[in-house]
Amino acid sequence: MAARAPRPDPYGALGAGPSAGAAELRRRYRRLVRTYHPDRQSADAPAEAVEECVRKFIEIDQAWKILGHEETKKEYDLLRLEDDLRNLGPVDAQVYLEEMTWNEDDHCFSLSCRCGGKYRVSKDEAEEVTLISCDTCSLIVELLPRS
Repeated sequence: MAARAPRPDPYGALGAGPSAGAAELRRRYRRLVRTYHPDRQSADAPAEAVEECVRKFIEIDQAWKILGHEETKKEYDLLRLEDDLRNLGPVDAQVYLEEMTWNEDDHCFSLSCRCGGKYRVSKDEAEEVTLISCDTCSLIVELLPRS
């Protein structure tokens, strides 16, 4: 199996962490755009420096297209979480949502782990995530599409 190319990090492009709020991300984006916009570069700057600024500007713009909108940011954060879980270790089991128990009090589906902990996923998350980690150990289950 070929190795997957690393996913660009929009948080890194904006110099922010995943916990940064919308206002912080917007502030960082605007500051970086003012710095790297091609029209703001000196006319006598070396071609290599201008090319680097254009490359950086495009990277910043692409990051903002992901993190600047609540829905696309949420999708990216879920993909990032899934990648993090994949890197933790192998998938312990594959389950269908129908095999999990609906908990009305918590408004989530749950499944007991062999360690005694629980795998938990909300209705909304169940449609978007494929990996769920146990709340007390490092085991992971893969949530399969509805049968």
